[in-house]
Amino acid sequence: MKVKYDEIGTGYNLTRKADKYLTERLIHHLQPSKNEKYLDIGCGTGNYTNQIQKKGYDFIGIDPSELMLKKAKFKNTEISWKIGSAENTGLSKNFVDGIIASLTIHHWTDLKKGFSELNRVLKPNGRIVIFTSTPKQMNGYWLNHYFPKMLSDSIVQMPSFENIKTAMEASEIQLLETEKYFIKEDLMDKFLYCGKQNPELYFDTQIRNGISSFASLSNIDEVENGLSKLKTDVENGEIKKIIKSYENEFGDYLFIIGKN
Repeated sequence: MKVKYDEIGTGYNLTRKADKYLTERLIHHLQPSKNEKYLDIGCGTGNYTNQIQKKGYDFIGIDPSELMLKKAKFKNTEISWKIGSAENTGLSKNFVDGIIASLTIHHWTDLKKGFSELNRVLKPNGRIVIFTSTPKQMNGYWLNHYFPKMLSDSIVQMPSFENIKTAMEASEIQLLETEKYFIKEDLMDKFLYCGKQNPELYFDTQIRNGISSFASLSNIDEVENGLSKLKTDVENGEIKKIIKSYENEFGDYLFIIGKN
């Protein structure tokens, strides 16, 4: 993961900005208090860490990428930024009151080990809020029509909801609830399915460079061919039929909330 995000870290901040709605939902599910300490695991360049900290909450940001953390430190020197991972945070037992993990769980090398470590550093009755997408959800992305190999490779690395739930429970973290997230047209954080309603976004090289699937998993020929076909379908209106054919109620992403 360090190598992958060191590679895409250069222009990451240009398109991966904290989304207002997602920030509000992370806070809603975390239920933080302003006199307690929280952890953003897999924080990247700290967009959400920084945004939530601005609202008066005390955060630590941990990520395995030195390049990402360098950008995070430049953004906010008041937050403690540390090299580490879900499986090895380097924090003391019962050190934080709550944890968020946004679009990072698929990079964990071992789900059970990761949740066990997070449970160790989490104080009793602390909350953990995961924001992710599941294979079931990703199979419903219309991107599969244009970039089948890239999506297939992306889906393979995503843990299923069932596997996440099993790993949480094995680590003595109780699943409290889940909440589906459907992409909104004003989404500020340009992650993989950001162009659900705005296909033209994928023609932007900067946006693609900030998405790990395009930046590190894709085949150049498939991307070029897929973009060419997408452009044709946008121009002739066929894209509307493609998008409609992929409509579903699975949600595009998922909040998973637990506590120990």
